[in-house]
Amino acid sequence: MEVKSHTRWVEGMKFVGAGWSGHEVVMDANTESGGDDCGARPMELLLVGLAGCTGMDVVSLLRKMRVPFTGIELSVSADKSEEHPSVFTAIRLEYVVRGRGVDPEKVKKAIELSQERYCSVSAMLKKACPVEYSFRIEGPDKSD
Repeated sequence: MEVKSHTRWVEGMKFVGAGWSGHEVVMDANTESGGDDCGARPMELLLVGLAGCTGMDVVSLLRKMRVPFTGIELSVSADKSEEHPSVFTAIRLEYVVRGRGVDPEKVKKAIELSQERYCSVSAMLKKACPVEYSFRIEGPDKSD
């Protein structure tokens, strides 16, 4: 299956891109690099895409496992090389799952399935650098 995206230059260092879903995203450089700092950096979007991809997998899997979670957040940190091209040399994901009565084994299984079988973004990035992950379970928010 072929998929397509389209990106157009707006002005300065600002670009607007859209994937096959048609949703647009603004990208820009910081002011030190000639941009107006009005959009995400392309390398940031890689990490956001990784978190979104694996997060969607985990939500879907936990629902199928009937895990009573009330929230999921992912934090992603990465190391970048100093020389150009400044690529990621290591990526770390931390999943935070909230809820009362959340089974840690089911959370672990959902994350492993995402990382080892389903998350295409993680599979692509793992070809370039290690992707490590951890998780923790927290009680529900006060609003839950």
